Amino acid sequence: MSKITIIGAGSVGATIAYALSGDDIASEIVLIDVNQDKVEGEVMDILQGTCFRTPISLIAGTYEDAVGSDIVIITSGIARKPGQTRIELAQTNVEILKTITPDITRACPNALYIIVSNPVDVMTYVFTKISGLPENQIIGSGTILDSARLRFGISERLKVAQKNIHAYVFGEHGDTSFIPWSCAYISGVPIKEYYDLMREKGRDIVEINEDEMLTYVQKSGGQVIAKKGATFYAVSTAVCNLCEICLAASDSIVTISTMMHGEYGIEDVCLSTLALVGPDGVQCKVPMRLTDAEIEQLKASADALKNVIAQIEL
Repeated sequence: MSKITIIGAGSVGATIAYALSGDDIASEIVLIDVNQDKVEGEVMDILQGTCFRTPISLIAGTYEDAVGSDIVIITSGIARKPGQTRIELAQTNVEILKTITPDITRACPNALYIIVSNPVDVMTYVFTKISGLPENQIIGSGTILDSARLRFGISERLKVAQKNIHAYVFGEHGDTSFIPWSCAYISGVPIKEYYDLMREKGRDIVEINEDEMLTYVQKSGGQVIAKKGATFYAVSTAVCNLCEICLAASDSIVTISTMMHGEYGIEDVCLSTLALVGPDGVQCKVPMRLTDAEIEQLKASADALKNVIAQIEL
């Protein structure tokens, strides 16, 4: 079994710890936070429900306790406040990341790192630059959640199981993300062909409004925050899925945020495209046959992120 350390015991970090405690992904979990009472309370609450599963070790620990971790998940940071600019949020969370990185990388130089803190693409870029770790060990959670939201949305509208839907969100985990519809399939059938095929079979099917679907994907997080104050269930499930992928016997292809080195004509920025990921971390990018228009959307997303990165102090 594996050992996973989570840095940050806020809503997302604590929910990840809770989700992992109910699964067989890890036998050891270390939860670290600067607020000692908070982290101890979260651990106590989670542990008291673990009698219904095989034994697991879950502690409120320190960086020294993280030694030997297979995976380190970084969720530390603050949520965006009313009136706060995206740049201000980025700089604040970058400063937090800069205080964390030396201690955790010293304790766990060989672990795979999953960056969840927002703005996740900027944070993944900064961690890549300052950690000194090989890039294959660094995984930004990127648009794995956005892609899950997309598949849910398509499933709801077309009344087909999510497992049969192969569609992705590329670019920034944010307002410049986009859906490469040219590469969207329902079990091997291009989605635009699927509409006609289903009509031929007598199904009363309504085509998806692509602009509305993108808005749904981009604004879902904000709507959840407006209604309940924070998002943590779906993102925690997505991160646990990434942990499973990183500990599996073979690689999987997912949309994660990684450093770009000329793919699609983009360099020196982290954003989400398809990547091959597994127990050895990020193996490579998996190129998709994007249309020219889609490549331009990806480049625009990269430029927006570069603009943020240019205004922060590393």
